[in-house]
Amino acid sequence: MSAVEALWFVGGVVVVALGLALSIALHEVGHLVPAKLFGVRVTQYMVGFGPTVASWRRGETEYGIKAFPLGGYVAMVGMLPPPKGGTVARTGSTGFRARAGRMADDARAQAAEEITAADEGRQFIQLPVWKRVVIMLGGPFVNLLIALALTAVLVSTLGVARPSTTADEVFQCVVSQSEQQSRAADGGAAQDCRPGDPAAPAYEAGLRPGDRVVSFDGRDVGSWAELSTAIRARAGQATAIAWERDGTRMESTLTPLLTERPVTDALGVPERGADGGVKTEPVGFIGLASRQETVTLAPWEAVPLVGRQAQGVVGVILALPQRLWDTAVAVVTPAPRDPNGPMSVVGVGRIAGEAAALDTASPADKAALLLSLVAGVNVALLVFNLIPLLPLDGGHVAGALWEGLRRGWARLRGRPDPGPFDLAVMMPLTYVVGAAMLAMGVLLIVADIVKPVQLF
Repeated sequence: MSAVEALWFVGGVVVVALGLALSIALHEVGHLVPAKLFGVRVTQYMVGFGPTVASWRRGETEYGIKAFPLGGYVAMVGMLPPPKGGTVARTGSTGFRARAGRMADDARAQAAEEITAADEGRQFIQLPVWKRVVIMLGGPFVNLLIALALTAVLVSTLGVARPSTTADEVFQCVVSQSEQQSRAADGGAAQDCRPGDPAAPAYEAGLRPGDRVVSFDGRDVGSWAELSTAIRARAGQATAIAWERDGTRMESTLTPLLTERPVTDALGVPERGADGGVKTEPVGFIGLASRQETVTLAPWEAVPLVGRQAQGVVGVILALPQRLWDTAVAVVTPAPRDPNGPMSVVGVGRIAGEAAALDTASPADKAALLLSLVAGVNVALLVFNLIPLLPLDGGHVAGALWEGLRRGWARLRGRPDPGPFDLAVMMPLTYVVGAAMLAMGVLLIVADIVKPVQLF
């Protein structure tokens, strides 16, 4: 790596690191602002964890930065109800239920230590359910706004790459995926044609790289999605096709071959079956690779793009145990890392550096890559924090909603108000989730150092 590439690499890492730190800080502002608007006494606003590096006080709130800026928190008084009877119950029992009870009592007692007589009516637990939900959703909502804003800037100025109906490559023959893997294992080129390989329909019909398909099966096609869908549905059937070459319209007939292709999700990522292998489906195939073209979009078209990103993150989280297992296997075996799997901040930073150091990318392309990384990180923060488990924001939202349901059900049945839902009873699970998140972070950091994801 040259000195110039090294500078670009460091610059990319710094930009994404600052973007991540700012995203975390603004996430916490999303909690802070509604908490103060609703009158809750906020004792601390901190970015990071560990020892405090710097802090200052404004009114009743201490603001500060901690040594490890990998998270943050807003401390509000009255997050938990006080201990029952005003004291912490102690027993000599060592059973799980007794230990869990003491853990909950300790959490209540610690929360009660910060409450003063002036905090009556200003405690988080005393707010109506909807206000507590607003406070806890404030952080993820800010991440959503950041992702939408950055994506809107990207798509409306630098544009997005989309597959077009112009052929980037036209294959001369059809080689199955299993045969490609076999040839690659033997040291040959996966796509090299050999005697006996069936001719690819598009090449045989006369299409060549640079041709733009304008019609298929008698219908005009304006996008790759339309063309691809039509091809997949016409396997084994003679079909008319028309294309333009240097302004001249050309026509022919071809018969798409029936072949197995990967099943992909909304983001184009191959789906995997229960055995871990890539799912496939029988579809029509003509041997045409699309050329990517950059198009600019209206700012509001960022909304569905961010929605698809969020859908992809949800898919990763739902398959997280398997993805983490695959990552652990990749660390100790020659197996490659899944480029669509989870990464730590170390991995994101490395990819940012490599993207910025690409000598084939223009400054505009590099800026787009870095901004899209920061936008993607905010989508991940949005979705991850909505998981309904403590200590995540989604856990507090779930607790508040459960309380609202209990109180509403009690009113319908004419029973006494059951009072606020005591999140302290969930402390054992909170510690388990926290330990799991720590273990996951360590695994991903090790993997990103030992076996990084290769994107460039």
